[in-house]
Amino acid sequence: MQGRMSLSPWDRLRALLLVICAVVSAPVGAQSKPIRLIVPYAAGGPIDVTARALAERVKDALGPVIIDNKPGAGGNLGADLVAKAAPDGWTIGIAATATHAINPWLFTKMPYNASQDFAPITQMLRVPNVLVMNADTAQRLHIHTLADLVRYAQAHPGQLNFGSGGNGSAGHLAGEMFKRAAGIFAVHIPYNGGNPAQLALLSAQVDFNFDNLATAAPNIQSGKLLALAVTTAQRSSALPEIPAMGETLKGFEIDTWWGLVAPAGTPREVIERLNKAFTAALHAPETRSRFGVLMAEPVATTPEQFAVFMKQELHRYERVVKASGAKVD
Repeated sequence: MQGRMSLSPWDRLRALLLVICAVVSAPVGAQSKPIRLIVPYAAGGPIDVTARALAERVKDALGPVIIDNKPGAGGNLGADLVAKAAPDGWTIGIAATATHAINPWLFTKMPYNASQDFAPITQMLRVPNVLVMNADTAQRLHIHTLADLVRYAQAHPGQLNFGSGGNGSAGHLAGEMFKRAAGIFAVHIPYNGGNPAQLALLSAQVDFNFDNLATAAPNIQSGKLLALAVTTAQRSSALPEIPAMGETLKGFEIDTWWGLVAPAGTPREVIERLNKAFTAALHAPETRSRFGVLMAEPVATTPEQFAVFMKQELHRYERVVKASGAKVD
């Protein structure tokens, strides 16, 4: 039997260099492990659904992207895992209105610094909220428009109430902004989540809510809820017949957004590669169509644009949260 040929030290070194060169020069799609995308909320919600849709669209450019749902503490648990991950591009996550604009002012103690511990990649989308009333209540009180609601509330201070998914939730803060902008007083009733708040409105236990447009749309279309206004600066293309709040209350604007971030310190070239892949996916007509079902508008930005936007939102919500008096210890 022929013996196994032995390699000289030089041959072994040359073979090792060839392997290293092959790995370094391999295309992005041939990466050795998947990217981990942390979603700081439970599976099945709008943020999770949109993250999975984008993960599917970028697999040719980036290789597999695995969704890792880490809900808890209003999104803080998952966001903190992103902040403390290795800044190598293998772990990225979702930054949302709550985790990066509201929670830093709502929670007494935060496990991460929203303005320093993350490297923005791109904004993903924005979702309008909508001011809705129980249709029967609106008819009984002769309220047909946002102006009608403001006039009624001004004439009957403290007699109206509104529900939300909890103290410091987007619905609560939108309600507080509305009260200040309209010069009215209405009683806030917090519920343990958005679904109980919606059920309270449908059963006329509360008079109005600020709800996610996608969640409220079926009841608006069935006539159970009366939509008075969307909270974005312009009308929503999904339901353009609903006025914008700013048409009655000048300058009023609040919506829900989320985007992609990496840990601070992630190399610039890695951020640029991720931005290129995800913004291309956001620009795709299929993405716009799929997000349209959720009444969501794709928003593709540069890392710098997303950084400026998040800084502005953090500053804006400082005033809103402090004015509401909401606090989580």
